[in-house]
Amino acid sequence: MTVELDGAGVTVSDVVAVARRREEVRLSAAAVSRMAAARAVVEALAGGEPAYGISTGFGALANTAIVTDRRAALQQSMIRSHAAGMGPAVEAEVVRAMMFLRARTLAFGASGARPQVAESLVRLVNAGVVPVVPEHGSLGASGDLAPLAHAALVLIGEGEVLTDEGGVTGGGEALSAAGIEPLVLAEKEGLALTNGTDGILGMLCLAVHDLAGLLTVADIVAACSVEALLATDRAFAADLVALRPHPGQQDSAANLRAVLAGSPIVASHRLDDDRVQDAYSVRCTPQVHGAARDTLDFALVAADRELASAIDNPMVLPDGRVESCGNFHGAPVALAADYLAIAAAEVGAIAERRVDRLLDAGRSHGLPPFLAHDPGVDSGLMLGQYTAAAMCAENRRLAAPAAVDSLPTSAMQEDHVSMGWGAARKLRRVVANLRRILAVEWVAAARGIELRAPLRPASGTAAAIGLLRSQVPGPGPDRWLSPELEAAERMLVDEALVPAVETATGRLA
Repeated sequence: MTVELDGAGVTVSDVVAVARRREEVRLSAAAVSRMAAARAVVEALAGGEPAYGISTGFGALANTAIVTDRRAALQQSMIRSHAAGMGPAVEAEVVRAMMFLRARTLAFGASGARPQVAESLVRLVNAGVVPVVPEHGSLGASGDLAPLAHAALVLIGEGEVLTDEGGVTGGGEALSAAGIEPLVLAEKEGLALTNGTDGILGMLCLAVHDLAGLLTVADIVAACSVEALLATDRAFAADLVALRPHPGQQDSAANLRAVLAGSPIVASHRLDDDRVQDAYSVRCTPQVHGAARDTLDFALVAADRELASAIDNPMVLPDGRVESCGNFHGAPVALAADYLAIAAAEVGAIAERRVDRLLDAGRSHGLPPFLAHDPGVDSGLMLGQYTAAAMCAENRRLAAPAAVDSLPTSAMQEDHVSMGWGAARKLRRVVANLRRILAVEWVAAARGIELRAPLRPASGTAAAIGLLRSQVPGPGPDRWLSPELEAAERMLVDEALVPAVETATGRLA
């Protein structure tokens, strides 16, 4: 598969394909033509009236005129000075997504960079060259300046690059090995390479993709917990949830019904007088999971709009004007990332409560304490709940919004910033924690169902248990638990659970 860059028209799936599956990228002929036309405008302005980033300095130095023979040096200097990040390197998939998306904005034809600048970025992506981008440095306006500058530093043959073995090599050496010539920047191009939300947007796209799958996983493992707890499915009835027509709630309830369809376990106690109403963590599952689904829809709309946007400053317009603007400001994606982190944290919180209920003999309706083989001698899954609770607590801290923490920079010229990079970084941690919490619930609920034998589970939950048992053993005496939880997590990373269950249930929402 090859992903074609034509400016607009890029999707979340395209970002994932390039960032994770390393699909090849190419520029369309139309994009090259647009970039060449915009570049002609910049070159016509280079010797004329002052234009920000072309014949002036940057940020608070915008009123400092740069003489003609120093304007190319200005761009190189900008890249070097702005590559000021600190801390550990961010993940390779984030860097690939960021470079791909910066090439996408350039391909829009409103940045005024020569076509070979975008072509060089594409060559880096296709060659598997991943610049070292430190975690700290971006405020999300003027875009992801420091992270993008670290990537651009490699384009000019400097900086550092991650190796496949996990080490670091010089940017010049990496370019030489890949057969790529270092780029000599011209007017406007340093600014065009750095003035965008591409890092924030790339992380948001990856999170949107991951959560789209994990919210279905959450419904599946919650259905397993319903069976294990001898809970009722009556609260998930279609006519009942239709009385509150939030779309996500309808989808989550439909998934629960599909996964639990025909369950002998649920049928065994459907008319019991003491099982009319379950605890919130069970009964309100479609409401909480559904609210997260609706939040995901909002974030997807924000991502799609940003993927259709030209993100830079100044912008080169078709009529030949070069105008300063605020399109680099990360607020639209920052707010979406913060909102999504809150939603994902809530899904993890309700899942952890179901795990706790499964392990508490006073609330699990007949299951042994901590699902242990020999309670007292064995602790069962007791510490699995501790681990889930620790990640749930971390998610609550990470759910505090980053976008409200603006700090002024650049001598008060950039006096309101989005903090979108921080919002997206913590969103990635929340998503990873949610995946692990759901892995714990999956392990616990499967064991609880098996301890209900000879009662049999539904075909959907049986499929979930069958996949788990391909790598994680069933109930028995205590054993080293961490590898089993990690094995369950790996299967969720590999996105194996949903298709396995769909073989029994049909397509889930």
